Amino acid sequence: MAARHDDRTRVLAQANVSRETAEALDIYVEQLRRWQSVKNLVGPATLTEVWTRHIADALQLLDLAPDASKWLDLGSGAGIPGLILAIAGRDRPGFQVDLIESNARKCAFLTEAARLTKAPARVRNVRIEDAIAGHVGVHAVCARALAPLPQLLEWTEPLLTTGTIGLFPKGRDAQAELTNAAQRWRFVYDLVTSRTESDARIVRVTALSRVDS
Repeated sequence: MAARHDDRTRVLAQANVSRETAEALDIYVEQLRRWQSVKNLVGPATLTEVWTRHIADALQLLDLAPDASKWLDLGSGAGIPGLILAIAGRDRPGFQVDLIESNARKCAFLTEAARLTKAPARVRNVRIEDAIAGHVGVHAVCARALAPLPQLLEWTEPLLTTGTIGLFPKGRDAQAELTNAAQRWRFVYDLVTSRTESDARIVRVTALSRVDS
C-alpha cells in the first residue's frame, strides 16, 4: 500500500495537475479496480503499479502534442490513454477526447468513469474505420496496444495526411514496426523514449503519404 501511495505522489508531482484533477484520477483508479474483477480491463499484475504503468504512461502524451485540444483515442479499452488524457485536460478550454471502442462492456465502463470524473470525453461504440470517417478537425490521434504500426497508419491515414499528430506508444519492437511500415508509407516521425519504461518508445508521426503516391 505504501508503494502505491509513493507511486501516486510521484506521478502527480511530475504531472503538476490541480487538486481537482488529482481527485478525478483517484476516482478513475478506484473505478478501474472495481470494474476489473468483472470486466478484465487491464492485466491484473499492472494494478499494483497503476499510477506508473497506466496513469503516468498516458499523461506523457500531453507533452508530445501540447497544443492539441481535440483528441481521438482508438481502441480505448480501459481508457488508457484517452480517458486519462481527458481527465488531465478537464481544466483546458475546449479540450475534448473521443473514445472509440467496439466492445460494449468496455464502453459501459468508459461511460461511467467519464461521468464520475466529469472528464470531457465522448464514448463511441463504433468500429475504428467508421469513427475516423466521421472525424474532422482532430489535432491528435492515439492508440495504445491496439495494432502494429502499419495497421495504425492505414486506419489513421485520413487524419495524418491532413495535419493530425499521431501518437503511438510501442514496446521494444518499435524499430521493427517502423521498418515494416516504411515499405508502404513515407512518414515524418520522432521516436521518443518513454518516461515510464526504458525499453518502450512513442512513435510521434507528423506527416504521412503512401509510397506509391
